[in-house]
Amino acid sequence: MHRLIKILTSRVILFVILILLQIALFFAVLFRAGLYYYISTAMSIIGVILVIYVVNKQEDPSYKISWSILILVLPVLGGFLYMLCAGRKMPKKLFKGTTRANQRMANLLSQDIQIMDELKEKDHRIQRIFSHAWQMSDFPVYQNTNLTYFRSGEEAWPVLLERLREAKHFIFLEYYIIDEGEMWDSILEILKEKVKNGVKVVLIYDDFGCASTLPYRYDKKLQEFGIETYRFNRLRPAIIIQMNNRDHRKLCIIDNQYGFTGGINLADEYVNRIKRFGYWRDSCVMLEGEAVWSMTDMFLGMYSYLSGRDNLEYEQYRIPHKAPTDGYVQPFSDTPTDQAELGLAMHLNLINQAKDYIYIDTPYLVINNDVITALCLAAQKGVDVRILVPHIPDKQYVFTITKSNYEPLIQAGVKIYEFTPGFNHAKNIVSDDCIGLIGSVNTDYRSYYLHFEDGVLFYQSHIIQEMKQHFLDSLAESEQVTLESCRKVRLAWRIVRSILKLFSPLF
Repeated sequence: MHRLIKILTSRVILFVILILLQIALFFAVLFRAGLYYYISTAMSIIGVILVIYVVNKQEDPSYKISWSILILVLPVLGGFLYMLCAGRKMPKKLFKGTTRANQRMANLLSQDIQIMDELKEKDHRIQRIFSHAWQMSDFPVYQNTNLTYFRSGEEAWPVLLERLREAKHFIFLEYYIIDEGEMWDSILEILKEKVKNGVKVVLIYDDFGCASTLPYRYDKKLQEFGIETYRFNRLRPAIIIQMNNRDHRKLCIIDNQYGFTGGINLADEYVNRIKRFGYWRDSCVMLEGEAVWSMTDMFLGMYSYLSGRDNLEYEQYRIPHKAPTDGYVQPFSDTPTDQAELGLAMHLNLINQAKDYIYIDTPYLVINNDVITALCLAAQKGVDVRILVPHIPDKQYVFTITKSNYEPLIQAGVKIYEFTPGFNHAKNIVSDDCIGLIGSVNTDYRSYYLHFEDGVLFYQSHIIQEMKQHFLDSLAESEQVTLESCRKVRLAWRIVRSILKLFSPLF
């Protein structure tokens, strides 16, 4: 009940109400002035032109179909919404600022060609995956880096606190969700103490992601503690602003020595101090060594944009630190300001290269035709394709879309499991006992096309076996979805699923 009250009184609800009032006022003025008929006729004509434009864009086909139907069925509202918030359209300041920061960031990264040559000798297919990511994003492949895998938020939390306490120079934090509670309070106390000791602490959080969890202007409160704080893409109750693009990254970087990422945000459900959707299953990876520089660099890119410091000296944060080599490691970030779609490319490349097996953890199986085809082809070739999704969802409508994708995948031989104890929020891929991926990228349209994301790709690391075992252990607590159960769904519910799936690229 407390959580519900918190959500209902949040800025998101207030802003939605204000935006709806603005839209209602707009249409009321049209009716009052007797202009609706003319506007409707004009929008119908514009709608046809818009559909022609949409169909010819270089976008995902499902995305184009969804918008085309909406525009044709509801030309006034659909055309209005498309012009307002469709595609990767974003505020000019956000686009130019993040693009400029990314270009500067790329200039500080370089690839050791010897590492690429070694990868090519070991496995040409794997080398191509790393090389493709490097060419798309400018993020290099490293050695001299050690990885630590955490099977849950409960495992990662005490280690994160320990590393924060060890910080001597700087702490960088960038998260989609922060919520006041036991986890965040324990971190905040350390941050306040570190600031007093002269450690630079910078925090970035997504304003939409934290709209129902943090008080308004919470950044001002943190500034008073000496914590440099920024809200990404601030919420505004106006229909003229684009709020599609969110900072979904999850980064903690300490002294360019340690870097944490994965599915875990800074809130109590992620460490199971509170139960919202049963047991919260998640994962996290800690990097130590040279590869952390890429994580530091990607954070500094966002920091320079939000702070407006175009002259920020990145190199002052490049504190050298080597660790024992644990395979090949490639941290990366994905941004909607380019056409690279790196997160999607990573997923497709890993699916297509699998020889023996590929195990996928995801909270949302809201995938386009390219991913469905890749998964089906892999299974039909004899690859053991298994996907673990939640049994208790956090968003019922998204879970409904997830279920709508079961039948074609299972028919092709893909094995799908629902994690019965609760919600699976991990975003892991592990394949063939040799290559793996952990990060913030979900298998959905928003992660692939609209959000700022991050992840770590690695090859021949010892944590591959730990990830594989974590996945297999979870299957023992899960229920395999059968073709029979998919076909038992009532006709009315099948229609609902079909409609939601049709418009899933818009959610």
